[in-house]
This record gives sequence, structure tokens and C-alpha cells, in this order.
Amino acid sequence: MEGVDLLILGAGWTATFLIPLLQQHSDSLTFAATTTTGRPVCGVDTIPFRFDPESKDPGPIANLPRARYILITFPLTGEGQSKWLTETYEATHPRRGEKQKKYRFIQLGSTGVWQVDGRRKRHGDKGREAEREARAKAEAEEAAAAQQEQQQPPSTETKKPFHFTTRHSPYLTTDPRAIAEDELRFSSVVDGMVLSLSGLWGGSRDPRNWVSRVAYSKEAMRHKTSLHMIHGVDIARAVYKIITACEEDDKEGSEEKKWEEHGKGQRWMLTDGFVYDWWALLMGWATTEGQEDGEPSEQARWVMELMEEEGVQALPRSMELMGRAYDSREFWRTWGLVPVKARVGVNAP
Repeated sequence: MEGVDLLILGAGWTATFLIPLLQQHSDSLTFAATTTTGRPVCGVDTIPFRFDPESKDPGPIANLPRARYILITFPLTGEGQSKWLTETYEATHPRRGEKQKKYRFIQLGSTGVWQVDGRRKRHGDKGREAEREARAKAEAEEAAAAQQEQQQPPSTETKKPFHFTTRHSPYLTTDPRAIAEDELRFSSVVDGMVLSLSGLWGGSRDPRNWVSRVAYSKEAMRHKTSLHMIHGVDIARAVYKIITACEEDDKEGSEEKKWEEHGKGQRWMLTDGFVYDWWALLMGWATTEGQEDGEPSEQARWVMELMEEEGVQALPRSMELMGRAYDSREFWRTWGLVPVKARVGVNAP
């Protein structure tokens, strides 16, 4: 199979933004993409490929085309998965004297690994009944804790000072995704970097559709604080910029060596530069489009009630009050980019 510059493993939602961008710059990068069924994506035929972490058959990986950059869009978890995928790819695609010493892998990750003070959302939870039971239990526990707190004398402990979270902040090293990402970053066989993405939106992902799932009760909303987002267009621009900047750097023989300094072994944090307040967003979505004269949503009413109960005079709440804020400026500064799809609630999906 003919080699390409970029291989997209898993042409799902992200690829609906990345492939059109690559098509616009077809003279810059050649690419191929995989899906589990081989279905076309954005008019481009894809290669059937399904990563099975339980299988030790190198065949499916061996059949993939040779590429200098491999973008992994699906999550790898725990020990061994990243090692098996990358080292099998390396073993079945021997180098042919290329200038580039190692294959370069880019893993799309999640900023959830930095939620060291909160509960990390787990992937793959199924069963609406179990979900309802978990919600009811959580609400009961929160209500009991709040009542107990009211009965206890005020604490004399010093409140932990507020600080922004950056890519250099402590992260959950025991998180399954972080384990697999670190396995890639520290590989001695291939070069690997991680782009940790905040909440994904754009195209088929409209945050307004999350309201019933996120704000299902007033008590659930009471504990909703900050939200960080990144649009698919800006993810695509980030991936494209990283690859083209490193390729140009390699061709020119620059002493800076962009990949060596800013790619290999790095974990980057991607947000659109905003720290959103869930309460503010829900108030902004009090009515649906075309129903401005209608009754406000139940969630908007709950927000007003909570503002009274919690002594919040105006929205958005301060970052100190919400307690979690990501600073992703370093990525945009390093790679010479600026987000073009910021401000959820204003920009259309």
C-alpha cells in the first residue's frame, strides 16, 4: 500500500473537520484514514480497521499504510495497548532510509486527566436505570453532606488558594487513559505526543443538547461549576499546524527542531481560551431558537433559585468560586495559532 504523510486511525467526529482541511491543502499533506467498516467520510474512502486490544494478531496493523505521522483519535487505556499498537506498527513497517528517524504518533486525549480534585467521568457506562440510581444516590449523599456541614461549627482551616491548571500541573497518573498516554510519550521505539482536548463541540455536537443529561435536577446543577470546550475546527487546525510546522522545520534543517522540542514526549492542553460557567450557559439557553417569547426552561428557573440560595449576585461566577480553570495559552503561543471557534453559546455548532 502506498505511503502517506498522515494516517488517521479512527475517522470519526474529528475527521469531519480534519479531512476537509486536508483537502483544502492537498498539495501540503497526503493522508489516509480508517473506520471500522471502511465507510466513506467526507467523500473519502477509508480503510477498514478495528483495533482489538485483546488480539495479538499483527495482521490488521500490518495492513495499514506507511505514514510519517499517525493520529490516534480513539482512546487507549491502561498498560500495553499503546505499546502493542505502536510497536507492532513499527515492526511491520520497517524504515526505508527515511530522514525521519522514528514514526511520529499523536494521541488525542482528554483534559479530564487533570481533574485531580474531582471524580473522573468513566467511559462506557450503560443502562439508564443504573444511571438514575446513581444520580439519586449522589443527590442523597450531597444533601446529607450539606446538612451535616450546616450543623458543624465554621472551619478555621485556611482556604486553598485558587490557581489555574496548566499542562504542567499534576495529573491523575493512575487514570487508565493517562497510563496509555504516558506509555506512548515515553516510548523508546516511536515518538509520541498527546493533545489533551477539553469538551468537544461543533457539527453534530451541540452543547445545548447536553442540558437534560447534565442539568437533570436542581441539586445536580448546584454542583455544576466550570466547563472548558474546544471546537472541531480548532482541533483540525491544531493537528494540521503541528504536522506542517514540523515537516517544514525538518526540510529546512532548522536548529530549533520543532518536533524534538515541542512534539516528542509532550502532553498539550487544548481549550478555546474560555472558562465557561454552567449556570451562565443554562441561563443563556433559557429559550430555544424561535421561541424567544415562550416560557423559560426549568433549568433557567433553577439557576435563578440557586443564585439566591448561594448568594451569587451575577453571572458568570468568578473562577475562584467555581474552582477549576484551565490555562491553555502555551499551546496556541508555541504553535503560532489562535482559536477561531471560541465562545460556546454564541457561535453556531
